[in-house]
Amino acid sequence: MMPLWLIPSVPLAGFVVLALCGGRLSPRSVAWLGCGTVAMSFVFALAAAAGFGDAGTLRETVFTWFEAGDLAVDVALYLDPLSLWMTLIVTGVGLLVHIYSAAFMEGDEGFSRYFAYLNLFVAAMLLLVLADNLVVLFAGWEAVGLCSYLLIGHWYGNPENGYAARKAFVVTRLGDVALLIALFVLFAAFGTLDIQPVLEAASGNWAPGAGIALLVGTLVLVGAIGKSAQFPLHVWLPDAMAGPTPVSALIHAATMVTAGVYLIARLHPLFELSPTAMLLVAAVGMITLLIAGLSALVQRDIKRILAYSTISQIGYMFVALGVGAWSAAIFHLMTHAFFKALLFLGAGLVIRHMNGEHDITRMGGLRKAMPFTAAVFTIGAASLAALPLVTAGFWSKESILGAAWEQHAMLWAGAAVGALVTAVYAFRLVFLVFAGEVASERKERAGPALKIPVGLLALLSVVGAVFGAPDLGEEHAAHLLPAIGSSALVLAGVALAWWAFGRGVRRPASGVVASALQSGFRIDALYQAAIVRPYSRLSGWNRRDAVDRMVTGVFAGVSLAMHRALSALQTGRVRDYALGMVFGVVVLVGLGVWTWR
Repeated sequence: MMPLWLIPSVPLAGFVVLALCGGRLSPRSVAWLGCGTVAMSFVFALAAAAGFGDAGTLRETVFTWFEAGDLAVDVALYLDPLSLWMTLIVTGVGLLVHIYSAAFMEGDEGFSRYFAYLNLFVAAMLLLVLADNLVVLFAGWEAVGLCSYLLIGHWYGNPENGYAARKAFVVTRLGDVALLIALFVLFAAFGTLDIQPVLEAASGNWAPGAGIALLVGTLVLVGAIGKSAQFPLHVWLPDAMAGPTPVSALIHAATMVTAGVYLIARLHPLFELSPTAMLLVAAVGMITLLIAGLSALVQRDIKRILAYSTISQIGYMFVALGVGAWSAAIFHLMTHAFFKALLFLGAGLVIRHMNGEHDITRMGGLRKAMPFTAAVFTIGAASLAALPLVTAGFWSKESILGAAWEQHAMLWAGAAVGALVTAVYAFRLVFLVFAGEVASERKERAGPALKIPVGLLALLSVVGAVFGAPDLGEEHAAHLLPAIGSSALVLAGVALAWWAFGRGVRRPASGVVASALQSGFRIDALYQAAIVRPYSRLSGWNRRDAVDRMVTGVFAGVSLAMHRALSALQTGRVRDYALGMVFGVVVLVGLGVWTWR
């Protein structure tokens, strides 16, 4: 079988070449190198899938990273159905985003830098999902965070972009610290951080409901909350829309925000040992999907609507994880990668056509000027809304709703209400952008590099369910009634969106409730008031740094006094130096005599 290490190594090599030599390459060469390395990685992933067969699992040790005491960390890769699917999603969707980027970012002054970071982003995510050791996984985890910072702030000349990048980096670090503490606890308990031995040891040594299982599960959950932008650490993702649109597609569809879902799925035996931790995962997902979905209802920026949508859809995945429907969570992760990448890339075409305009209330009638984009974007919105039977999103979301129904009717009810809200904001977006009065008479101008990736994603948003659609047999007969109920809510949401927005109504929502939803329930403002502003005031008060002044006053002061005392001996007169030498000889002779006595 083909070596697994080739899959992350090729885009990593592309990053190295572009980082070192990209400034001396033509834009065409940069694009070919950036896209070509990810294409090779995708081919290697397909070859791994073809050779995987019924092997079950495959472990490959590349080299020993380091040894410290009892801890030996091998850079080892692990392939099982979960990591294989994630690898195919990352490389496949990543390749389409790279191809799209070659045309979308044409003429950008940071073109080679952009592709270097994009290659590194894909390599880091592949290392994360293929890692067989939690230390290596954490290295990929941190590298993904670094790449998100670099790409969100790609246009760093605008201070707002730099702020958004720093915000994403700082907020996600809170979760990363919790995950790091979880690794310390696991190593202290089992003396290893190899994933499979840790899971086996935990299952064999920790009783169900054990406090340590709850502790580790909670810490891992906090790490996943930060990276996957779940409540209450979701505030960084809407601002991350400051980055280029293809970056938004990659972050939301195939990397970064899916990392938390993958982490919990990978470590699911740990969570199964703590029903409380499972309940926390489901509760976080339910709260997030409702808060983010309601916030998306009144947003005006096309990319912020999609950002809140991503937060909400990841919430569905957390609900699935919380009820133990691991395969349903990954199934929805896959279909979400298709339709969310489609929606972001489609939004990029709209923004490009409208000369940088993001406000959907200033758009309208673009179905005539942009028939291709209108068609594929509507397909993406239909899959996001889980339009019954005809979209991939329906099958994956229904697998989650069915699992929630089996656990508790209230869980299903919350998720079903979320489906109604999703249908409303998804088709509000479609109607305001593509229906109504004509906002632009210009015809759509998009070359094959822009249209082909979007077209393929539209196809996958319809037929992608064949890769994981549930068998509609007896085991799913119990889901028929809740499926009918949730489907009726989705159709009602589409009808409501048409009634409210499909007839040319463009007046922005107003009032206290609309203001609260527009601001994301003012959670960001709460952080500003409770943390950011007090910290800024404290920093201003301590701008002269009292701690440094204390150190300077004591240690530096003593050092300065000694320097002045010793420098006084350097007079430049020979007789003074001769006198000093004589004094030194007398002292030495005196010491010798004293010792001899």
